[in-house]
Amino acid sequence: TVPKPMLPVAGRPILEWTLESLPAEVDEVVMVVGYLKEKIIEHFGDSWQGRRIRYVEQAELRGTGHAVTRCSSLLHGKFMVLNGDDLYGRDDIAAACRHDLAILAKPAETKGRFGAFRTDTDGNLLGIIEGADVEPGGLVNAGLYVLDTRFFAYPLVPIKDGTEFGLPQTVVTMANDHPIAIVRAEFWCPIGYPEDLEKASEALRARRSAASRG
Repeated sequence: TVPKPMLPVAGRPILEWTLESLPAEVDEVVMVVGYLKEKIIEHFGDSWQGRRIRYVEQAELRGTGHAVTRCSSLLHGKFMVLNGDDLYGRDDIAAACRHDLAILAKPAETKGRFGAFRTDTDGNLLGIIEGADVEPGGLVNAGLYVLDTRFFAYPLVPIKDGTEFGLPQTVVTMANDHPIAIVRAEFWCPIGYPEDLEKASEALRARRSAASRG
């Protein structure tokens, strides 16, 4: 009955927390919507807290790479891509945005849930390690990318027997030509399971309590 990015965490939809964490220089947001899209559109409208909101529909789930290309006509110069159902830290987003090209990553707490990155001695992207082979401590993909329109020059990489197109896999091909920094995140709450909602709420409450103590 509720699209996942609108599920409540600490009393507010996930997407509200995400939009509030964006740096001031982000003046426009493009949301890729599909399932129950009308609930997202009704909530945010065409602007929210001074930022213009635009919507692009992905009628079929064809992967994150395909979702980004659906927005290509609306994207100019440098842009950021992030998951609408994860929570990110304001400082981490700002740190990623200081790079021309970057991906946010966080050391894995458990084995095998997320894909991780191989990096060179400068901390730039070399490749992806599949989730099953990732040990705790490996830098797993937090799903936040700082890119620019050079991305659209690269063919999308098919995944899942060719039914979807992966964003991280396509970005790896871009890394062959351009350095892409892997930026370590201090805070990231992926919400993949029902129990993650309460974990995220607790994490946000702890962060707000720490901030109030200064």
